[in-house]
Amino acid sequence: MQSPTSTSDSLSSIPIDLEVVPTLSQGMGSIQAGVGGAAAGSDGTSPWTILADVPQIDASASGQISADQAVRLRAVPFRIQDGRLLVVMDDPTDFAAADELSVLTSMPIERFGAATGLFEGLLRTAFGATAAQMAARLSGGAGAGGDDDLSNNLQAVDADDVQRMAEQPTLINLVNLIILEAVRLRASDIHIEPFERRLTVKYRVDGVLREQTSPPKHLQPAITSRVKIMAGMNIAERYVPQDGHITLRFEGRKVDIRVSTVPTIYGESLVMRILDKEAINLDLKTLGMREQDRAEMDRLIDLPHGMVLVTGPTGSGKTTTLYAALTKLYDPSLKIITIEDPVEYELAGVNQIPVNPERGLLFATGLRAILRQDPDVIMVGEIRDNETADIAVRAALTGHLIFSTLHTNDAAGAIGRLLDMDVEPFLVASVLEGIVAQRLGRKICQLCRKPTPLTETVRHRLTKDEQTLFKDGMSFVGGGCDKCDNTGCKGRVGYYEVLTLTTAMRAAITEGRTSRNEILRTAALSHVSMRADGVIKASQGFTTIEEVLRATQDAEDLGTKKHA
Repeated sequence: MQSPTSTSDSLSSIPIDLEVVPTLSQGMGSIQAGVGGAAAGSDGTSPWTILADVPQIDASASGQISADQAVRLRAVPFRIQDGRLLVVMDDPTDFAAADELSVLTSMPIERFGAATGLFEGLLRTAFGATAAQMAARLSGGAGAGGDDDLSNNLQAVDADDVQRMAEQPTLINLVNLIILEAVRLRASDIHIEPFERRLTVKYRVDGVLREQTSPPKHLQPAITSRVKIMAGMNIAERYVPQDGHITLRFEGRKVDIRVSTVPTIYGESLVMRILDKEAINLDLKTLGMREQDRAEMDRLIDLPHGMVLVTGPTGSGKTTTLYAALTKLYDPSLKIITIEDPVEYELAGVNQIPVNPERGLLFATGLRAILRQDPDVIMVGEIRDNETADIAVRAALTGHLIFSTLHTNDAAGAIGRLLDMDVEPFLVASVLEGIVAQRLGRKICQLCRKPTPLTETVRHRLTKDEQTLFKDGMSFVGGGCDKCDNTGCKGRVGYYEVLTLTTAMRAAITEGRTSRNEILRTAALSHVSMRADGVIKASQGFTTIEEVLRATQDAEDLGTKKHA
């Protein structure tokens, strides 16, 4: 097989400035894409076709093997035809690799060669840039710290060893690549997980973890230490959890990364939460909120005082909704202060306070201090305890507009949650103005969207009224294309329920009639549940009905539903 030759496709072409590590740019140009492609025989013929262009890749074919296997075998499946798997191989004469592919996929293999320089691009298209770069530099197990003994005895590695390994240019580039590819894919998290014989790298994209091409196991201590150095963490301490922070610039924009490590039986598990302000959208319309709900939100945002709550589980987009509200609300004539744990994104013109338990700055103590700052609008990241709830309610009662979040399954449940925190019913009825419940679901890629019949399983879970929304019994799915990395989904959309308090609802709360059914009975006639909002979006092709049923399952279970 030909050795790698220099191309312009290197990490040096990616604009990056990791501000916390002055030496990070060292060796950035050292990783080069490999050039593959088996040549024809001396007589000008070969038993396989040499492809001159990147073929259309069918996700069902490339999905037959993992990215790790594609890198190791130097092979990319691109189509299934007549029961055979069509595969582009960097070296079609590698019969052992072809045989292994046949065993892995349980299909006969038809081999294709690739023109010079084509294979790495094909690998990148099918499995991502990480796979292509790793194939070029690490496919043979080479790389920083390539001592195989490390994979058998990670406890023998001392701080000096990993410091030295983590500062090698190739290792620096590899860690850069893992981070940059995640930012490019708009991933929310990077997971680097150690197991007995392998190290896995996963990106959480659109709420779903996707396994990526993973580095060799022997690089585990070096990769972990490199990230810890970048995050200002203690690389010598491997047996207690640690937290750190990285700031970088990608394509001219600032990206913050929160780093967390915990010790496991096979080494430290590492998670990086990517906070890319450019990757989030602070417009309620773009987030998927219906016009009617946006109008109601606009009314709530413009109130001079009161309390507005956003509810949902972790990762449901509550903070993004609050940020969108504050962004829309911002005016130089208003004093807006937030207290958050942590501050996820910086908002222009807003005073943001991070919770710091080690120094005694909690939500309750911070909220008391904020009230002495003459605020007009206050955002409390989360109401977690009775003390915070009491202070927030009384602040709303004394002329402040309060935004906060609660962990409840639906909007009506927020009222009971406040009462459970010993807030007096008459106070809840007096200050609470509106509650937004939400979930997030994957959005169908609009470029490869196609109709598909509702399955019997789905029909059984839908009411007759819900089924009538789907014309001719057809829903929508994504077929998979280059724009969505052959997943069929691109981005996420919100399913919302906006519950505003009516006069009848306030009376019910004061009188102690706070069951879910009673609250919904006194809601406005225009009220639309979160489940209904999601089903409407599925019928219009914005999301799949399966996503709606999955995301709203817990809220649906709170009530009764008659099936068709």
